[in-house]
Amino acid sequence: MNSFKRPTENIGLYIHVPFCKSKCPYCNFYSLCNNNIADEYTKSVLSSLESYGKKLNRTADTLYIGGGTPPLLGEDNLSKIVAGAKKHFNLTKDAEITCEVNPTSADKDFFEKLFKAGVNRISIGVQSGIDDELVALGRKHTTKQVVETVSIAKEVEFTNISLDLMLGIPNQTIESLQKSIEFLVSLNPTHISAYLLKIEPDTYFGKNMPQNLPDEELCADLYEKAVEILSEKGYYQYETSNFAKFGFESRHNLKYWHCEEYLGIGPSAHSFIDGERFFYPSNITDFISGNSPVLDGDGGDFEEYAMLTLRLAEGLIFKNVKYRFNIDIPQKMIDNAKILSKIGLVILDDIGIRLTPKGQLLSNAVIGKLLDL
Repeated sequence: MNSFKRPTENIGLYIHVPFCKSKCPYCNFYSLCNNNIADEYTKSVLSSLESYGKKLNRTADTLYIGGGTPPLLGEDNLSKIVAGAKKHFNLTKDAEITCEVNPTSADKDFFEKLFKAGVNRISIGVQSGIDDELVALGRKHTTKQVVETVSIAKEVEFTNISLDLMLGIPNQTIESLQKSIEFLVSLNPTHISAYLLKIEPDTYFGKNMPQNLPDEELCADLYEKAVEILSEKGYYQYETSNFAKFGFESRHNLKYWHCEEYLGIGPSAHSFIDGERFFYPSNITDFISGNSPVLDGDGGDFEEYAMLTLRLAEGLIFKNVKYRFNIDIPQKMIDNAKILSKIGLVILDDIGIRLTPKGQLLSNAVIGKLLDL
């Protein structure tokens, strides 16, 4: 184990629900197209929560239930998982508890039971506000069903709702993107995630390249337009792909970007605890059988911390580096930042180093250059 200073005492919890009704052609997440072992899977999750709770003796202040399609686990099983997290990780009273849903996977009864269990944040996979684009993405819902789902969630008194939007998808234009954003904003969510479509080789799209994909130049224009419109609508960009009304940033996702600790449970779930990274292989049978996660090396050093925090609007803050690592920013990194600032990709001042909107568009390359030490 490497020398590691805990950034905070509280950790985040992530539960992976690997069930879907069908596999989206672009999806690279681990999932199965049936849920006939949902109860058995839930028992394994609860057992893992109990054993890790005893082993780690830590408090959690975020819980994120993702997938897959978590509603396919059933509202009763999801409620048991929330209760298990509260019991074994003493979830704080103000904990952010998120559950992902699809527009066709949640009804009023589902939302009511989750709300009663303590879930206080809903993340809905919308992806587009144009029905033809949803069809091209292989999504099973319509924009009408999105409106209905958000309406029901609000009726049940969920006030923290995040919506997902995809950029660079088949047939998308600047005009259709504007319509999609206007559609999402009309639903008044507190948070919007906007991701560029990435074609992974092991997906259906990877093996059957879709027609009418925007080229690289148009993708850049789409991203810049999304940032511009969302800002005008009151959603500030706090991370490369995430936008929120002030005070509604995803606290759980910020743990990743601040290189804070989190425990992931379920096949394909990753963890970062006490300076070590480990993960469960993408095999539900292994997980249910009680197989241990696989060690993935040390984590949390300066370069990893810098790489993650530079994705945030706040960037790499000098005083935070000094507190966490008891070092100053390497001079070579300062020199690199000066060069990049001259071409409008970063801002370097007495507070720290942060990417400009143009720099965010090229974040991987810019961060790579900054860390070329």
